[in-house]
Amino acid sequence: MNTSAAVDIDKEKPKGDLDGFTKYFKYDFISGLLVFLIALPLCLGISIASGYPPIAGIFTAIVGSVVATLISNSELTIKGPAAGLIVIAIGCIEAFGGDGMVGGWTASDTTAYRAALAVGVAAAILQIFFGIFRAGILGEFFPISAVHGMLAAIGVIIIAKQIPVALGVSASGEPLELLREIPKFVAEANPAIATIGVVSVLIMFLWPLMRSRYRWAKVLPGPLIVLIVAIPMGIGFDLLHPHSYTLQNHQYQLGEQYLVAMPDHVFGMFEEITTPDFTALSQPKAWSWVFMFFIIGSLESLLSAKAVDLIDPWKRKSSMDRDMVAVGAGNLCVAFIGGLPMISEIVRSKANIDNGARTRFADFWHGMFLLVCVALIPMVLHLIPMAALAAMLIYTGFRLAHPSEFMNVWRIGREQLIIFAVTLVAVLATDLLIGIGLGIATKVIIHLVNGVPLRSMFYPDIEVIDDDGQTVRFVMYKSAVFSNWIPIRRQIERLGLLERKNVELDLSETMLVDHSVMDKLHELENDFEQQGLSFNVRGLDSHQPFAEHQYAARRKGLCTVKRLTIITEPEHEQMLEAELVRLGATGYTAMACHGAGRRQLEIDATEPNIQVRIEVIVPPKECSQIMLYLRRDIQPLYPLTFTVEDVQVARLDAFVSTPTQTVQDEIAHT
Repeated sequence: MNTSAAVDIDKEKPKGDLDGFTKYFKYDFISGLLVFLIALPLCLGISIASGYPPIAGIFTAIVGSVVATLISNSELTIKGPAAGLIVIAIGCIEAFGGDGMVGGWTASDTTAYRAALAVGVAAAILQIFFGIFRAGILGEFFPISAVHGMLAAIGVIIIAKQIPVALGVSASGEPLELLREIPKFVAEANPAIATIGVVSVLIMFLWPLMRSRYRWAKVLPGPLIVLIVAIPMGIGFDLLHPHSYTLQNHQYQLGEQYLVAMPDHVFGMFEEITTPDFTALSQPKAWSWVFMFFIIGSLESLLSAKAVDLIDPWKRKSSMDRDMVAVGAGNLCVAFIGGLPMISEIVRSKANIDNGARTRFADFWHGMFLLVCVALIPMVLHLIPMAALAAMLIYTGFRLAHPSEFMNVWRIGREQLIIFAVTLVAVLATDLLIGIGLGIATKVIIHLVNGVPLRSMFYPDIEVIDDDGQTVRFVMYKSAVFSNWIPIRRQIERLGLLERKNVELDLSETMLVDHSVMDKLHELENDFEQQGLSFNVRGLDSHQPFAEHQYAARRKGLCTVKRLTIITEPEHEQMLEAELVRLGATGYTAMACHGAGRRQLEIDATEPNIQVRIEVIVPPKECSQIMLYLRRDIQPLYPLTFTVEDVQVARLDAFVSTPTQTVQDEIAHT
């Protein structure tokens, strides 16, 4: 069921209370079932990749579905383990001497696992206080490009670590080292396991194409199709029993080590409950992982919850502080029984919306399905090849580090690509905290180079210039950047949203408005709109955007545009002027002139031609459209010359127009 259909069925905003439980039972139950089909293999795969026992991820999703339903008011987010935390989890396990499933589960792995659970308890307590003291807004601090760079790096690391698993090769090491070793992994691959892994990867990448073409395929998620194919392949290779086979004079081993380790009887999950070893917290290294779980986990969860609010068909607004308390409480509970850390997970939440969920009880039902599955049929889950789970994570990693992410950042501005790339490389070379710290430092340096005063970077200069009881008018001075945004937002929310007043924000006196603030201003506009209020930003017409993207950073100063000069015969003047306006020109200047061209001079013409000179000033994009039109439609038919030069103007908005839809269609077709 798509979201538009869901809105048509029920116009009022569904509420996750007792009435909502019964009223929307059908929608939430069905969505919970469909999300369960996605969550089951991903929970297992994320847990194994994190160095935890496979069942740990199931524990997390079950506990999250109950705790979040009781505490959070985020109606459509799914709480559970996420690929974004794999890097931290496995790093913590390795720091305490474990290696997860590499070489089998040993006593060292158990010790490291229990130490990681203690780290999880400490991080969860910090998250609870984080939400109680209304610090959820701190998620606004981190620059968007640095966060995207961190997520892309996590994607690369996941791919690097899962390729050996998909090929049936044991490997460990730093991300850059693993990337260099990929040719070696391919050469040493176990053919049977690699066949399962490669087929599973192909399904994950090709199934979205099937879902876009065939209606019946939309009901079946890719991970489920992988299991339907991979489990019979594992049975065909007889992975349940240790044996060897020979291929091209090389002997390969097969056995249960290539299958997911699960309890071998009904209700065996309760025997897998593991408690934390709090003595690990006496080691100084434990606290670096506590803060890494706390900071990165909280940031990812806040970003996901905000993203889900934006795509909620009913535009319901979640309390980020309350949601953080829910995540922290869930992590506290799950760490005491042996589970992975949880966050508000975006992929499963998006699937939840697409499946027609109405309230938070969809999250609850997805957890209940997981509970029944792992409690009653753990022997079936044992048949899942780990190579298939690795394939799902490779696909997840690819989506995090998709090439389009680089292009999207490039469109916003070259300086954003620098921040993105620095963060990505730094995370790969060091760790998440250092990487995102270097990304933030890079952004600060770029702002200083652009003339932002150091004090203004962290102390906003904003004042109220008028308040008539209905509208509050603010003026901002010096700079509006990521590092001073939090107090700006709080003041706007306090005097605007809380007091039910419209807001006008004047940015004409700012030297720089960065990309993060431009994006968050758009979010604020949506927040005010949901409350039936208006939020208007003024004064950016004197700022020069760093790129054509609507959320690109803007610096006060002259803006560079194009002056297009056309020389043609007078009888074509009116036709050309009408077309120039149609293609985006906001005005034109025309004057009569006379002269001679090369051909006339060659024949020694004595009388100059009477001509007309038409000038327009347009942004670069519109200039390109006009030149395309002149070359394609005019020059083959009529004598015409044109020139283009850069000019600077004080206000860009005076020269920006929106071409008609017909023009946009013509340009897209061309």
